[in-house]
Amino acid sequence: MNKRSFLKSLAFLGISTSFSLKSEAKESGFGSIDFEADDLWDQIRAGYKLKPDYINLENGYYCFLPQETLEKYIEHLREVNYQGSHYMRTVQWENKAKSAAMLAELVGASPEEIIITRNTTESLDLIIAGYPWQEGDEAIMSNQDYGSMLNMFELASRRHGMKPVKIDIPMHPENDEEVVAAYEKAITPNTKLMMVPHIVNITGHILPIQKICDMAHSHGVEVMVDGAHAVGHFTFNMNDLHCDYYGSSLHKWLSVPLGSGLLYVKNGKAPKIRPLLAPYQLDQKTISNLNHTGTHAVSTDLAVINAIEFQNKMGAKRKEERLRYIQKYWSDQVRGLPNVVVNTPLDPKRSCAIANVGIVNMKPSDLAKRLLEEYQIFTVAIDGAGVKGCRISPNVYTSETDMDAFVIALKELSGNA
Repeated sequence: MNKRSFLKSLAFLGISTSFSLKSEAKESGFGSIDFEADDLWDQIRAGYKLKPDYINLENGYYCFLPQETLEKYIEHLREVNYQGSHYMRTVQWENKAKSAAMLAELVGASPEEIIITRNTTESLDLIIAGYPWQEGDEAIMSNQDYGSMLNMFELASRRHGMKPVKIDIPMHPENDEEVVAAYEKAITPNTKLMMVPHIVNITGHILPIQKICDMAHSHGVEVMVDGAHAVGHFTFNMNDLHCDYYGSSLHKWLSVPLGSGLLYVKNGKAPKIRPLLAPYQLDQKTISNLNHTGTHAVSTDLAVINAIEFQNKMGAKRKEERLRYIQKYWSDQVRGLPNVVVNTPLDPKRSCAIANVGIVNMKPSDLAKRLLEEYQIFTVAIDGAGVKGCRISPNVYTSETDMDAFVIALKELSGNA
Protein backbone atom coordinates (compact mmCIF):
# COMPACT_ATOMS: atom_id res chain seq x y z
CA MET A 1 0.00 0.00 0.00
CA ASN A 2 1.57 3.35 -1.04
CA LYS A 3 1.34 6.43 1.15
CA ARG A 4 -1.38 8.11 -0.93
CA SER A 5 -3.60 5.02 -0.83
CA PHE A 6 -2.95 4.62 2.89
CA LEU A 7 -3.96 8.20 3.70
CA LYS A 8 -7.03 7.88 1.49
CA SER A 9 -8.05 4.73 3.32
CA LEU A 10 -7.75 6.49 6.66
CA ALA A 11 -9.99 9.25 5.40
CA PHE A 12 -12.55 6.57 4.52
CA LEU A 13 -12.46 5.52 8.15
CA GLY A 14 -13.01 9.08 9.29
CA ILE A 15 -9.62 9.07 11.03
CA SER A 16 -7.51 12.19 10.96
CA THR A 17 -4.15 11.80 9.22
CA SER A 18 -2.72 15.10 10.35
CA PHE A 19 -0.37 14.99 13.29
CA SER A 20 0.05 18.75 13.50
CA LEU A 21 0.07 19.55 17.18
CA LYS A 22 -0.99 23.13 17.00
CA SER A 23 -3.67 22.89 14.30
CA GLU A 24 -5.27 19.75 15.73
CA ALA A 25 -4.82 20.49 19.42
CA LYS A 26 -8.37 21.59 20.16
CA GLU A 27 -10.01 18.71 18.29
CA SER A 28 -7.68 16.09 19.76
CA GLY A 29 -8.65 16.58 23.38
CA PHE A 30 -5.31 18.12 24.27
CA GLY A 31 -7.00 21.50 24.45
CA SER A 32 -4.65 24.45 23.95
CA ILE A 33 -1.61 22.48 25.01
CA ASP A 34 1.75 24.15 24.51
CA PHE A 35 4.41 21.54 23.78
CA GLU A 36 7.15 24.06 24.47
CA ALA A 37 5.87 25.04 27.91
CA ASP A 38 7.64 24.20 31.16
CA ASP A 39 4.47 22.54 32.46
CA LEU A 40 4.10 20.28 29.41
CA TRP A 41 3.84 17.06 31.44
CA ASP A 42 1.29 18.59 33.79
CA GLN A 43 -0.81 19.34 30.72
CA ILE A 44 -0.35 15.76 29.47
CA ARG A 45 -1.32 14.46 32.92
CA ALA A 46 -4.56 16.42 32.71
CA GLY A 47 -5.51 14.32 29.70
CA TYR A 48 -5.84 11.22 31.88
CA LYS A 49 -8.53 10.43 34.44
CA LEU A 50 -6.50 9.26 37.44
CA LYS A 51 -7.85 7.28 40.37
CA PRO A 52 -7.13 9.35 43.50
CA ASP A 53 -6.94 6.40 45.91
CA TYR A 54 -3.32 5.54 45.11
CA ILE A 55 -0.29 6.44 43.01
CA ASN A 56 -0.26 3.95 40.14
CA LEU A 57 3.28 2.70 39.46
CA GLU A 58 2.12 -0.48 37.68
CA ASN A 59 1.55 0.55 34.09
CA GLY A 60 3.54 -2.37 32.74
CA TYR A 61 0.65 -4.82 32.97
CA TYR A 62 -1.92 -2.52 31.40
CA CYS A 63 -1.92 1.24 31.00
CA PHE A 64 -5.41 2.70 30.90
CA LEU A 65 -6.27 4.97 28.01
CA PRO A 66 -5.96 8.76 27.96
CA GLN A 67 -9.40 10.32 27.77
CA GLU A 68 -8.96 11.30 24.12
CA THR A 69 -8.33 7.71 23.00
CA LEU A 70 -11.03 6.38 25.31
CA GLU A 71 -13.69 8.68 23.82
CA LYS A 72 -12.73 7.70 20.27
CA TYR A 73 -12.82 4.03 21.25
CA ILE A 74 -16.34 4.50 22.62
CA GLU A 75 -17.30 6.13 19.32
CA HIS A 76 -16.04 3.04 17.48
CA LEU A 77 -18.04 0.79 19.81
CA ARG A 78 -21.18 2.79 19.09
CA GLU A 79 -20.61 2.81 15.33
CA VAL A 80 -19.89 -0.92 15.07
CA ASN A 81 -22.91 -1.63 17.23
CA TYR A 82 -24.99 0.68 15.02
CA GLN A 83 -23.94 -1.09 11.81
CA GLY A 84 -23.96 -4.59 13.27
CA SER A 85 -23.45 -7.45 10.83
CA HIS A 86 -23.24 -5.03 7.90
CA TYR A 87 -19.96 -3.72 9.29
CA MET A 88 -18.66 -7.21 10.05
CA ARG A 89 -19.47 -8.51 6.55
CA THR A 90 -18.21 -5.50 4.60
CA VAL A 91 -15.27 -3.51 5.99
CA GLN A 92 -13.98 -5.16 9.16
CA TRP A 93 -10.99 -6.87 7.50
CA GLU A 94 -10.17 -3.89 5.32
CA ASN A 95 -10.17 -1.63 8.37
CA LYS A 96 -8.07 -4.06 10.40
CA ALA A 97 -5.52 -4.06 7.58
CA LYS A 98 -5.39 -0.26 7.73
CA SER A 99 -4.66 -0.36 11.45
CA ALA A 100 -1.96 -2.98 10.86
CA ALA A 101 -0.42 -0.81 8.15
CA MET A 102 -0.17 2.13 10.55
CA LEU A 103 1.39 -0.16 13.15
CA ALA A 104 3.91 -1.27 10.55
CA GLU A 105 4.80 2.36 9.90
CA LEU A 106 5.22 2.95 13.64
CA VAL A 107 7.69 0.08 14.13
CA GLY A 108 9.49 0.35 10.81
CA ALA A 109 8.19 -2.77 9.09
CA SER A 110 6.25 -3.40 5.89
CA PRO A 111 2.45 -3.94 6.12
CA GLU A 112 2.97 -7.46 4.77
CA GLU A 113 5.01 -8.34 7.87
CA ILE A 114 2.52 -7.22 10.55
CA ILE A 115 -0.75 -8.63 11.88
CA ILE A 116 -2.86 -7.50 14.83
CA THR A 117 -3.30 -10.18 17.49
CA ARG A 118 -4.81 -10.00 20.97
CA ASN A 119 -1.56 -9.75 22.98
CA THR A 120 2.10 -10.79 23.10
CA THR A 121 1.30 -14.22 24.49
CA GLU A 122 -0.88 -15.03 21.49
CA SER A 123 1.69 -13.61 19.08
CA LEU A 124 4.59 -15.66 20.39
CA ASP A 125 2.45 -18.76 20.97
CA LEU A 126 1.62 -18.71 17.25
CA ILE A 127 5.32 -18.99 16.46
CA ILE A 128 6.24 -21.51 19.16
CA ALA A 129 3.27 -23.78 18.45
CA GLY A 130 3.60 -23.50 14.67
CA TYR A 131 7.36 -23.87 14.40
CA PRO A 132 8.41 -26.97 12.38
CA TRP A 133 9.99 -28.76 15.33
CA GLN A 134 11.69 -32.12 14.95
CA GLU A 135 12.55 -34.41 17.84
CA GLY A 136 15.87 -33.35 19.35
CA ASP A 137 15.65 -29.72 18.19
CA GLU A 138 16.62 -27.13 20.80
CA ALA A 139 15.39 -23.63 21.61
CA ILE A 140 17.22 -21.14 23.84
CA MET A 141 15.43 -18.82 26.25
CA SER A 142 16.12 -17.24 29.64
CA ASN A 143 14.91 -17.86 33.17
CA GLN A 144 13.93 -14.18 33.17
CA ASP A 145 11.48 -14.62 30.29
CA TYR A 146 7.73 -14.36 30.79
CA GLY A 147 6.34 -17.50 32.43
CA SER A 148 3.60 -18.15 29.87
CA MET A 149 6.16 -18.25 27.08
CA LEU A 150 8.35 -20.68 29.00
CA ASN A 151 5.27 -22.85 29.52
CA MET A 152 4.51 -22.77 25.79
CA PHE A 153 7.99 -24.09 25.06
CA GLU A 154 7.35 -26.84 27.63
CA LEU A 155 4.19 -27.78 25.75
CA ALA A 156 6.15 -27.85 22.49
CA SER A 157 8.65 -30.13 24.21
CA ARG A 158 5.91 -32.54 25.25
CA ARG A 159 4.31 -32.52 21.81
CA HIS A 160 7.34 -32.62 19.54
CA GLY A 161 10.27 -33.82 21.63
CA MET A 162 12.17 -30.54 21.25
CA LYS A 163 14.34 -29.33 24.15
CA PRO A 164 14.07 -25.92 25.88
CA VAL A 165 17.47 -24.62 27.07
CA LYS A 166 17.44 -21.85 29.69
CA ILE A 167 20.13 -19.31 30.49
CA ASP A 168 20.40 -16.39 32.93
CA ILE A 169 20.62 -12.87 31.52
CA PRO A 170 23.38 -10.82 33.21
CA MET A 171 21.57 -8.32 35.42
CA HIS A 172 24.25 -5.62 35.38
CA PRO A 173 26.38 -6.29 32.27
CA GLU A 174 29.53 -4.28 31.67
CA ASN A 175 28.90 -4.26 27.91
CA ASP A 176 26.70 -5.69 25.15
CA GLU A 177 29.15 -8.48 24.44
CA GLU A 178 28.56 -9.95 27.90
CA VAL A 179 24.86 -10.34 27.10
CA VAL A 180 25.52 -11.72 23.62
CA ALA A 181 27.99 -14.24 25.03
CA ALA A 182 25.43 -15.55 27.54
CA TYR A 183 23.21 -16.61 24.64
CA GLU A 184 25.99 -17.78 22.37
CA LYS A 185 27.38 -20.22 24.93
CA ALA A 186 24.09 -22.12 24.89
CA ILE A 187 24.05 -22.74 21.12
CA THR A 188 24.59 -26.29 19.90
CA PRO A 189 24.24 -27.88 16.43
CA ASN A 190 20.64 -28.71 17.41
CA THR A 191 19.61 -25.11 18.20
CA LYS A 192 16.89 -23.86 15.85
CA LEU A 193 15.28 -20.91 17.61
CA MET A 194 16.18 -18.39 20.29
CA MET A 195 13.66 -16.34 22.29
CA VAL A 196 15.04 -13.03 23.55
CA PRO A 197 13.22 -10.27 25.45
CA HIS A 198 13.61 -6.82 23.93
CA ILE A 199 13.16 -5.51 27.45
CA VAL A 200 13.14 -7.87 30.43
CA ASN A 201 9.66 -7.52 31.89
CA ILE A 202 10.70 -7.94 35.54
CA THR A 203 13.73 -5.61 35.59
CA GLY A 204 13.36 -3.20 32.66
CA HIS A 205 16.72 -4.28 31.17
CA ILE A 206 16.83 -3.45 27.41
CA LEU A 207 18.90 -6.00 25.50
CA PRO A 208 21.15 -5.43 22.43
CA ILE A 209 18.79 -7.22 20.05
CA GLN A 210 20.61 -6.51 16.79
CA LYS A 211 23.88 -7.90 18.13
CA ILE A 212 22.17 -10.99 19.52
CA CYS A 213 20.35 -11.59 16.23
CA ASP A 214 23.49 -11.17 14.14
CA MET A 215 25.34 -13.61 16.40
CA ALA A 216 22.49 -16.15 16.28
CA HIS A 217 22.18 -15.92 12.50
CA SER A 218 25.91 -16.57 12.15
CA HIS A 219 25.17 -19.96 13.75
CA GLY A 220 22.10 -20.58 11.60
CA VAL A 221 19.69 -19.89 14.49
CA GLU A 222 16.49 -17.86 14.13
CA VAL A 223 15.46 -15.28 16.74
CA MET A 224 12.00 -14.56 18.15
CA VAL A 225 11.84 -11.35 20.20
CA ASP A 226 9.45 -10.82 23.10
CA GLY A 227 8.72 -7.11 22.76
CA ALA A 228 5.73 -7.06 25.13
CA HIS A 229 6.91 -3.82 26.74
CA ALA A 230 8.68 -2.20 23.80
CA VAL A 231 6.12 -0.82 21.32
CA GLY A 232 5.06 2.65 22.43
CA HIS A 233 7.71 2.63 25.15
CA PHE A 234 10.98 3.44 23.38
CA THR A 235 11.77 4.06 19.72
CA PHE A 236 13.22 1.39 17.46
CA ASN A 237 13.07 0.24 13.86
CA MET A 238 12.17 -3.38 13.20
CA ASN A 239 14.51 -3.61 10.22
CA ASP A 240 17.41 -2.55 12.43
CA LEU A 241 16.77 -5.38 14.90
CA HIS A 242 17.46 -8.13 12.32
CA CYS A 243 15.05 -10.50 14.10
CA ASP A 244 12.89 -13.14 12.44
CA TYR A 245 9.78 -12.91 14.63
CA TYR A 246 8.55 -10.26 17.06
CA GLY A 247 5.53 -10.04 19.38
CA SER A 248 4.21 -7.14 21.44
CA SER A 249 1.19 -6.03 23.48
CA LEU A 250 -0.37 -2.74 22.50
CA HIS A 251 -2.42 -2.34 25.69
CA LYS A 252 0.74 -1.56 27.65
CA TRP A 253 2.86 1.39 26.53
CA LEU A 254 0.88 2.34 23.42
CA SER A 255 -2.34 2.55 25.51
CA VAL A 256 -4.61 0.69 23.10
CA PRO A 257 -7.74 -0.88 24.66
CA LEU A 258 -7.32 -4.37 26.07
CA GLY A 259 -7.25 -7.13 23.46
CA SER A 260 -4.68 -5.81 21.00
CA GLY A 261 -1.24 -7.13 20.17
CA LEU A 262 1.24 -7.23 17.31
CA LEU A 263 3.01 -10.04 15.51
CA TYR A 264 5.86 -9.38 13.08
CA VAL A 265 7.12 -12.13 10.81
CA LYS A 266 9.98 -11.24 8.51
CA ASN A 267 9.12 -11.45 4.83
CA GLY A 268 9.51 -15.00 3.56
CA LYS A 269 9.27 -16.64 7.01
CA ALA A 270 5.49 -17.03 7.32
CA PRO A 271 5.04 -20.16 5.14
CA LYS A 272 7.18 -22.29 7.48
CA ILE A 273 4.94 -21.53 10.50
CA ARG A 274 1.91 -23.83 10.77
CA PRO A 275 -1.24 -21.92 11.84
CA LEU A 276 -2.48 -22.65 15.33
CA LEU A 277 -6.09 -21.93 14.33
CA ALA A 278 -7.42 -22.78 10.88
CA PRO A 279 -7.84 -19.69 8.67
CA TYR A 280 -10.79 -19.21 6.29
CA GLN A 281 -8.49 -20.05 3.41
CA LEU A 282 -5.93 -22.77 4.02
CA ASP A 283 -2.29 -22.66 2.94
CA GLN A 284 -1.91 -18.94 2.33
CA LYS A 285 1.71 -17.97 1.78
CA THR A 286 1.49 -14.73 3.77
CA ILE A 287 1.31 -13.80 7.44
CA SER A 288 -2.49 -13.75 7.07
CA ASN A 289 -2.34 -17.53 7.35
CA LEU A 290 -1.65 -17.04 11.07
CA ASN A 291 -4.28 -14.42 11.80
CA HIS A 292 -7.68 -16.07 12.17
CA THR A 293 -9.31 -15.75 15.60
CA GLY A 294 -12.96 -15.74 14.55
CA THR A 295 -15.34 -12.98 15.54
CA HIS A 296 -13.45 -10.54 17.74
CA ALA A 297 -13.50 -7.00 19.16
CA VAL A 298 -13.15 -4.99 15.95
CA SER A 299 -13.59 -1.67 17.77
CA THR A 300 -10.22 -2.32 19.39
CA ASP A 301 -8.65 -2.72 15.94
CA LEU A 302 -9.89 0.77 15.03
CA ALA A 303 -8.62 2.28 18.29
CA VAL A 304 -5.07 1.22 17.37
CA ILE A 305 -4.92 4.15 14.96
CA ASN A 306 -6.22 6.59 17.59
CA ALA A 307 -3.58 5.42 20.06
CA ILE A 308 -0.85 5.90 17.46
CA GLU A 309 -2.22 9.37 16.69
CA PHE A 310 -2.00 10.24 20.39
CA GLN A 311 1.58 8.97 20.52
CA ASN A 312 2.56 10.87 17.38
CA LYS A 313 1.15 14.13 18.71
CA MET A 314 3.22 13.71 21.85
CA GLY A 315 6.25 12.62 19.86
CA ALA A 316 7.68 9.12 20.29
CA LYS A 317 11.17 10.34 21.10
CA ARG A 318 9.88 13.00 23.49
CA LYS A 319 7.83 10.32 25.24
CA GLU A 320 10.80 7.97 25.50
CA GLU A 321 12.97 10.71 26.97
CA ARG A 322 10.29 11.56 29.55
CA LEU A 323 9.86 7.91 30.56
CA ARG A 324 13.60 7.43 30.94
CA TYR A 325 13.86 10.68 32.89
CA ILE A 326 11.12 9.78 35.38
CA GLN A 327 12.70 6.37 36.04
CA LYS A 328 16.16 7.85 36.55
CA TYR A 329 14.61 10.61 38.69
CA TRP A 330 13.66 8.13 41.40
CA SER A 331 16.18 5.32 40.92
CA ASP A 332 19.22 7.61 41.05
CA GLN A 333 18.04 8.85 44.45
CA VAL A 334 17.97 5.38 46.02
CA ARG A 335 20.65 3.47 44.12
CA GLY A 336 23.51 2.74 46.50
CA LEU A 337 21.57 3.41 49.70
CA PRO A 338 22.09 0.85 52.48
CA ASN A 339 19.56 -2.01 52.29
CA VAL A 340 18.23 -0.87 48.90
CA VAL A 341 18.84 -3.05 45.84
CA VAL A 342 18.10 -1.71 42.35
CA ASN A 343 17.78 -4.66 39.98
CA THR A 344 18.08 -2.58 36.81
CA PRO A 345 21.27 -1.56 34.96
CA LEU A 346 22.68 1.88 35.73
CA ASP A 347 23.51 2.72 32.09
CA PRO A 348 20.56 4.83 30.85
CA LYS A 349 20.70 3.14 27.43
CA ARG A 350 19.87 -0.20 29.08
CA SER A 351 16.51 0.81 30.54
CA CYS A 352 13.63 3.23 30.07
CA ALA A 353 10.48 3.56 32.23
CA ILE A 354 10.64 0.19 33.98
CA ALA A 355 12.95 -0.54 36.90
CA ASN A 356 12.94 -2.96 39.82
CA VAL A 357 13.86 -2.23 43.42
CA GLY A 358 14.01 -4.35 46.55
CA ILE A 359 14.83 -3.97 50.22
CA VAL A 360 17.27 -6.34 51.90
CA ASN A 361 15.58 -8.91 54.17
CA MET A 362 12.09 -7.86 53.04
CA LYS A 363 9.98 -10.15 50.86
CA PRO A 364 8.83 -8.44 47.64
CA SER A 365 5.22 -9.29 48.52
CA ASP A 366 5.64 -7.56 51.88
CA LEU A 367 7.21 -4.53 50.23
CA ALA A 368 4.34 -4.22 47.75
CA LYS A 369 1.79 -4.66 50.55
CA ARG A 370 3.36 -2.00 52.75
CA LEU A 371 3.75 0.44 49.88
CA LEU A 372 0.05 0.17 49.14
CA GLU A 373 -1.31 0.06 52.69
CA GLU A 374 1.01 2.60 54.33
CA TYR A 375 1.86 4.91 51.42
CA GLN A 376 -0.97 4.37 48.90
CA ILE A 377 1.49 3.41 46.15
CA PHE A 378 0.50 0.54 43.85
CA THR A 379 3.28 -1.71 42.48
CA VAL A 380 3.77 -5.40 41.69
CA ALA A 381 6.02 -7.82 43.58
CA ILE A 382 8.60 -9.87 41.65
CA ASP A 383 10.14 -12.83 43.43
CA GLY A 384 11.86 -15.31 41.13
CA ALA A 385 14.48 -15.89 38.42
CA GLY A 386 17.08 -14.22 40.63
CA VAL A 387 15.07 -11.02 41.02
CA LYS A 388 13.63 -9.89 44.35
CA GLY A 389 11.87 -6.56 44.44
CA CYS A 390 8.94 -4.56 43.13
CA ARG A 391 8.63 -3.63 39.48
CA ILE A 392 8.11 0.11 39.14
CA SER A 393 6.56 1.29 35.88
CA PRO A 394 5.45 4.94 35.81
CA ASN A 395 4.03 6.49 32.65
CA VAL A 396 3.86 9.88 30.94
CA TYR A 397 1.20 11.13 33.33
CA THR A 398 3.39 10.33 36.37
CA SER A 399 4.76 13.42 38.11
CA GLU A 400 7.96 14.11 40.01
CA THR A 401 5.74 14.59 43.06
CA ASP A 402 4.49 11.02 42.68
CA MET A 403 8.04 9.74 42.53
CA ASP A 404 9.11 11.92 45.48
CA ALA A 405 6.46 10.13 47.54
CA PHE A 406 7.83 6.78 46.38
CA VAL A 407 11.43 7.74 47.24
CA ILE A 408 10.36 8.83 50.74
CA ALA A 409 8.57 5.50 51.20
CA LEU A 410 11.62 3.51 50.11
CA LYS A 411 13.91 5.46 52.39
CA GLU A 412 11.64 4.99 55.37
CA LEU A 413 11.09 1.29 54.75
CA SER A 414 14.82 0.66 54.25
CA GLY A 415 15.93 2.62 57.31
CA ASN A 416 17.38 5.53 55.32
CA ALA A 417 14.94 8.24 56.36
